[in-house]
Amino acid sequence: MPEDKTAVALRYDPGAGELPCVTARGRGLIAEQILELAAEHGIPVRRNPDLAQLLARLAPGTAIPAEAFAAVAAILAALYRLDTEGPAAASAGGE
Repeated sequence: MPEDKTAVALRYDPGAGELPCVTARGRGLIAEQILELAAEHGIPVRRNPDLAQLLARLAPGTAIPAEAFAAVAAILAALYRLDTEGPAAASAGGE
């Protein structure tokens, strides 16, 4: 596994009225563990290396920065479609 692999976990509660925030971040083996935990818990994973690099600089508990809003919103929209319409709908939204 490449050491430069990066993973970032986000949390978003639309009812709370807060921005999505970083809950975990890591590179290398830590990134692999984050991805394994997501798979074990049925948490969808989206691949976006540029966004991951940006968000990996944030400490856990930090809200996403303004420059990440559009990319994170697209991911959240795809996840919403996945929840409401199934896997084919989420794929149609792109990555």
